[in-house]
Amino acid sequence: MQRRALLLTTLAAPALAQSWPARPIRIFVPFGLGGSADVAARALQEPLSAALGQPVVVENRPGAGAVIGTDVVAKAAPDGHTLLLMSNTHTANETLLPNRPYNLMRDLAPVAAVNIARHALVVHPSVPANTVPELIALLRAQPGRYDYASSGPGTPYHIAGAVFLAMAGVEAQHIPFRGSNEARTALVAGQVPIMFDAIPTMREQIIAGRVRGLATTGPARSPLLPELPPLAETLPGYEASIWLGVMAPTGTPAAITERLNTEINAFLRRPETRDAQARAGAEPLPMSIADFDAFLRADITRQAEYIRMARITPA
Repeated sequence: MQRRALLLTTLAAPALAQSWPARPIRIFVPFGLGGSADVAARALQEPLSAALGQPVVVENRPGAGAVIGTDVVAKAAPDGHTLLLMSNTHTANETLLPNRPYNLMRDLAPVAAVNIARHALVVHPSVPANTVPELIALLRAQPGRYDYASSGPGTPYHIAGAVFLAMAGVEAQHIPFRGSNEARTALVAGQVPIMFDAIPTMREQIIAGRVRGLATTGPARSPLLPELPPLAETLPGYEASIWLGVMAPTGTPAAITERLNTEINAFLRRPETRDAQARAGAEPLPMSIADFDAFLRADITRQAEYIRMARITPA
């Protein structure tokens, strides 16, 4: 009986792949509107729809540190019609949220990496610090007085701030918001004085004088903010980024995930895509499914080390 069931499953997978997609494909984004994951998902809509012959619909399901939307995909039918737009929030959650209802590498299958981007460290103009060393000296002189905003617990911006504090040996209170837009609004209003956030968005705020840029988080200066030094010049070895990728429910036929990987990578390799990504402060990350799988597993380990270093307590 078991052999017969296995045979039927084996025969059904190619048939399913051949008839796929039979209806619109939904990409769930477990974050709010307007964030980098939302923008990336919507950028995939047109090229995937054109390549696959079916509409591609983006659905935002934010909440619970990306758990709500992710769980929807983890429990969806593995037929290639439901995808997840994920980030390193998910690899951090493997350590930070031990009671989440899914396991990333057990319940979801790698499809494709999308891009990687760095952050800017900024402060409200009222903060008496014009450089990273000055900010560190200020935090050291007044431990616990200053707060830093993030788009939520376990997000790349939270991890970036916590690792910065740990490496600098200083203290500041983490103030989580429900998304980057809310955190950024609080920063500009002076309600929270410090934040790590996306370079393109913060570039506009810096130029307008609403915030003061101190550094970026990549290994070299950002073309979008060339006047700001890498934070690693002050804290050697420091690096922080946000990367995005696509996953599907475990059990999705390999023929489907391979086709999706091929089409997403083709889009990422277009010159116009690379140019648009550069303007947004990001870099495309085309890679095979096997390479993305290895990337995910390595990042789970890396995020666990960051969390240990920053002494972030799992929920």
